[in-house]
Amino acid sequence: MILSLFRKNTATDAVYGVYRAIVAQSRQPVFYAEWGVPDTVTGRFDMISLHMALVFRRLRANKTSKGFSQAVFDLFFKDMDRSLREMGAGDLGVPKKIQKMGNLFFGLLAAINEAMDRNDREALAAVFSRNIFGDAGLEHAFALADYALEQDRVLAAQPVDSITGGTVTFGTSA
Repeated sequence: MILSLFRKNTATDAVYGVYRAIVAQSRQPVFYAEWGVPDTVTGRFDMISLHMALVFRRLRANKTSKGFSQAVFDLFFKDMDRSLREMGAGDLGVPKKIQKMGNLFFGLLAAINEAMDRNDREALAAVFSRNIFGDAGLEHAFALADYALEQDRVLAAQPVDSITGGTVTFGTSA
């Protein structure tokens, strides 16, 4: 923990802008009220992870955006650390929880990328059913898969320089 005080802060205004947009999009009521995403800490983490994965998909082809992606990732987990502590997690438990959250994020990112690279709606819905809905609510998983595929198209149309400049825009289909 003390060593983190000496780490360079890589969160620029652009990083904060993109992270704020990701969090705002992940809080859209439709996910929780209509599509059955659990309105819990885990459900909200899943939705932020989904939107992070979508932005990272857009940035992954551009080698110059690697540092930016890392800074957004670092800010995400710094925010998760802060949130866990606010919820009363002890100093000894937070690193283990953060590590578990990181593993969940990377697993979800890999599964989303694999399904989306193939433009496989069914596989993507299965990923969401398994990871977000706990194998329940396949109808909702398909709605979320359609949403993710649409957001992927919207993000693909945005210049990388715009995103790394701090502006990311999600579609309005949520």
